[in-house]
Amino acid sequence: MGTRRFRALGWILLGVMGGMLVSLAISASAQRNEPLPLKALQQFANVYGAIKSSYVEPVADKQLIDDAIKGLFTDLDPHSVYLDEEAYKQMQDITRGGFGGLGIEIGTQDGMPKVIAPIEDTPAARAGILTGDLITHINGEPTKGMTLNDAVKKMRGEPNTSIDLTIQRVGSPKPLKFHIVREMIKTRSVRGKMLDDDIAYVRIIQFQDRTTADLVRMLDDLGGKSTPKGLVLDLRNDPGGLLDGAIGVSSAFLEPGKLVVSTKGRIPSSNEEFYARRLSSPHGLSPDSDAGAPPKWARTVPIVVLVNVGSASASEIVAGALQDHKRAQILGNRTFGKGSVQSVLQLSSDTGIKLTTARYYTPSGRSIQVTGVVPDHIVDDSAAGNLFHMQREVDLQHHLDNMTEGAAVPDAEGDFVEGEIKMFEFGGSDDWQLQQGINLLQGRPVMKSDPAQVLAHRAKAEENAASAADEGEAEKKTLSIPDTTVERYRITPQGLIKVQ
Repeated sequence: MGTRRFRALGWILLGVMGGMLVSLAISASAQRNEPLPLKALQQFANVYGAIKSSYVEPVADKQLIDDAIKGLFTDLDPHSVYLDEEAYKQMQDITRGGFGGLGIEIGTQDGMPKVIAPIEDTPAARAGILTGDLITHINGEPTKGMTLNDAVKKMRGEPNTSIDLTIQRVGSPKPLKFHIVREMIKTRSVRGKMLDDDIAYVRIIQFQDRTTADLVRMLDDLGGKSTPKGLVLDLRNDPGGLLDGAIGVSSAFLEPGKLVVSTKGRIPSSNEEFYARRLSSPHGLSPDSDAGAPPKWARTVPIVVLVNVGSASASEIVAGALQDHKRAQILGNRTFGKGSVQSVLQLSSDTGIKLTTARYYTPSGRSIQVTGVVPDHIVDDSAAGNLFHMQREVDLQHHLDNMTEGAAVPDAEGDFVEGEIKMFEFGGSDDWQLQQGINLLQGRPVMKSDPAQVLAHRAKAEENAASAADEGEAEKKTLSIPDTTVERYRITPQGLIKVQ
């Protein structure tokens, strides 16, 4: 009887699953004009039915379906992913500029979450979390083997609740512990200020829905009293975001009609060209603005763009476009190398998939995939050397190849700071790359690093290492002093008897 019921249930489930999978496959196969993989679909339905009816513990249909969908993405590139209800909401919150948590962008390395970039003016940034930090424990729980989604869930939470992170940082001999109080994160996409000698400084933290409008407003404000003589556009540690934001930002500095980026994929709808457009300003126009355009000086002022290993995706589109059109000089370190386009396809009202559908190309036809944007002027993160130890796209499993003939990944640039890292403020007085950008705008020599500081920091690191080694040796000697007092016991039927 049990066998009959099992078979009957199996055939029912097979029919249900088969119908679902066939309907999905029909849509996909119709687009590709390929025959349905009926045998494979039947095998999948058989496995589903066996798990559903015979697994030692009951498994909900939704969990099985979600896990099966996630499995489809396992061997795709690292940027294609299934978005369940929580992940889908998080994506919407990030692109709209608001979410609850610590304020960090994370990736993975060695099976643990790694900080891609702390978002400015957030709890993580104020606590001292740095790009490249490896998160080894969350509230005392090891993160080794933890999925990225699970790590994100643990770090997000209600405002005013606290979390403890243990960090492994290159150059720090011991793990670092941080106690951070969560906040509602409302990121400002664009920041800016006027520097000395009428040089404008604009930093884009992430490309969001409102980035273009915020940029136009900032440019209007900066040019309110006098026309800037130069502009530093800071895209360092900007992980990217919306393609439309990258096109809008490029449009602020390029003449309308100039090619910004093109995309090429398998299906016709993935092959597109995007051009600089006339921008409208929802907040009103400054006297120096044409109708619907940023200030006139934005399209003529000399520009230096700052980039580093944390500049990815939309940041690379902007840097590549301005570099190809010779509208700006790029300064800093080679960028991350994410030259692929992800399309978000909605599956239901609260779920979807983020699928890589194309590679993007700069106006000159360069693919930045895995190679990144190579600056015109290589400059270290700090005067003493590079600070940010990070994986690039080329280091990620299953990354897409660069399809440009003859493209080669450049070697890593510069030396990394040895010993304890002293972080600087982007846009601050101790910002080495910004200082070199100003030098470039003003026609002064640009230095990759300060040789005196490199040597001084290296000597200090060697001194600290030697001191730590001496302490370790002294501790070993202390611990190795033999104990001459030895107590001996004999085992008897009555128990242990001490031998005098």
